[in-house]
Amino acid sequence: MNEVSIRTEYIKLDTFLKLANCISTGGSAKMLIAEGLVRVNGESEERRGRKLYPGDTVEVDGEGTFKVVRED
Repeated sequence: MNEVSIRTEYIKLDTFLKLANCISTGGSAKMLIAEGLVRVNGESEERRGRKLYPGDTVEVDGEGTFKVVRED
């Protein structure tokens, strides 16, 4: 599992996918999420604006599993 650090209280899913280098644009995030290829905490997620907090896990088909961690 890869860890992705954030400096804020939360991060939106589409921004997280860019930060984790899973996609390069917001449009790509929209397509990836719409195709049902993204799961948050084990459940399929269709909202690209979903807020992710430290401790959440994001699974992306073909890319792996990522954990949100807080950078101090």
